[in-house]
Amino acid sequence: MRPSRRNRSAGVPPAVARACPELAEGASRPRSSGLPMVGRGILILLSTVLLSTAAPEKHFAVYSVAANYSLPVVQREAHDYVGLLEVLEPLGKVSAKAERQRWRIRYNKVDAEFNAGKTHARVQGHDVDLSAKFLLENGRGLVPVGSLSSLLPRILGGPVTLHEDSGRLFIGSVATHFTASLAGDNTPRLIFNFTSPVNPSISTEPGALHMTFSREPVVAPASPILTFGSKTLPSATYSEGNGTAVISVKSTIPVMASFSTDGRTVTIAPMAIVGQSPPPAAAPGTAPSPAPTPSATGANATPVARRYFAVVDASHGGDDHGEALSSTLLEKDVTVALARSLRQQLESRGITTLVLRDSDANLTLDQRAIFANTNHAAIYIALHAASSGHGVRVYTALLPYGKYDRGPFRSWTTSQQALLPASQSAAVDVVAELQKRQIPVRTLSAPLRPLNNVMAAALAVEVAPQGSDPAQLTAPDYQELITSAVATAVASARDKLAATP
Repeated sequence: MRPSRRNRSAGVPPAVARACPELAEGASRPRSSGLPMVGRGILILLSTVLLSTAAPEKHFAVYSVAANYSLPVVQREAHDYVGLLEVLEPLGKVSAKAERQRWRIRYNKVDAEFNAGKTHARVQGHDVDLSAKFLLENGRGLVPVGSLSSLLPRILGGPVTLHEDSGRLFIGSVATHFTASLAGDNTPRLIFNFTSPVNPSISTEPGALHMTFSREPVVAPASPILTFGSKTLPSATYSEGNGTAVISVKSTIPVMASFSTDGRTVTIAPMAIVGQSPPPAAAPGTAPSPAPTPSATGANATPVARRYFAVVDASHGGDDHGEALSSTLLEKDVTVALARSLRQQLESRGITTLVLRDSDANLTLDQRAIFANTNHAAIYIALHAASSGHGVRVYTALLPYGKYDRGPFRSWTTSQQALLPASQSAAVDVVAELQKRQIPVRTLSAPLRPLNNVMAAALAVEVAPQGSDPAQLTAPDYQELITSAVATAVASARDKLAATP
């Protein structure tokens, strides 16, 4: 009897039979003197598996003020290439024309010319070297990814930052920075604050939660590995690859992510409390009222939980250099060093501290105030440096005259109003400690932002050299002399500051 088709494929699983009909047919064929039929089937099945697990398509991400977008990457002669026309189209008016081996492109009013197989181009009459040959395929001009860092500034007329290994291109100052802080004692939560709204895709696996940013220009913190000293949420790592950025949070229990403050804050918390996200941060123009003052009968009211007692802000950063203290010394670099020293001094006294800028990040004044308000700090300390004068100047806010809040909402420009007495008291304590160390010190009130936007005791400490040499600002012993005085003052006023709503 001739076996049916179903019998001929007996013993072969249906999924394998569909994926590999040759194996199903071969199950009933007689063996030949060559390669055994089972061996042939295994080879065919193996090739099918290998094809199904091929490397994913490579992508190249572009971030700009005009648009954030992703492009496919093609590999030619061991180099990664992208279409130059596709890179430029979302950014402005662009046209291209191919003539035999020559390819011309015009972006706004900038002309560029490329020749197939050549490793240089001409942009506005100037030669630009390429890291590999220019390719012309069916009228499409392909440039090596590694050449974009030198080619695009000529075409766009502005700076670009290329992360070649991860396939990410930043046009102008568009990077989104973030800070991470641990909140809560018994049930810790990990709070990520971003300088711009984000909407990552969230995935989980046993022991980790991953946030993947495919459209947002998120960049690395000062260290790609962040540790929090928590058994539940011990660490987070930052990585980049294939046109994306990924923040991976390690956890010992199942966790979930929630979003607040219009996508600027992501809270990672155990599933049982993921809905208990922090209250939204203050926003320009509509700063929320401070926590209500407990009444005489409200002794059991729960105070607002503080994520950090102190927020230390290194002023300036990124393309905001601050004052040029000398021919080789910028204010933004000195303030970061002072911030790190002050954090060490505060934490050695048991004061939890968040440093807003621990790298060369570019934060706006509003973003700095929002970070401080979101973390419900008891005190905010902005650090500045100067080459003129001697010693230290301690500033408190000078609020606009006659602008008083009425009703349930508070003006963004006078958010500091209710906290100004606490700020002035803290300034007195800092001055007293500096004077004990024989450091010249002055107190001033000034319209120095973001002090007037901060809903906590808020100071600005400006450090100048004791003599005429600005290099003293980088001396660790001088920095420690000042930061230890500030930390001692904060520690001595801890109870008073903690009682501030």
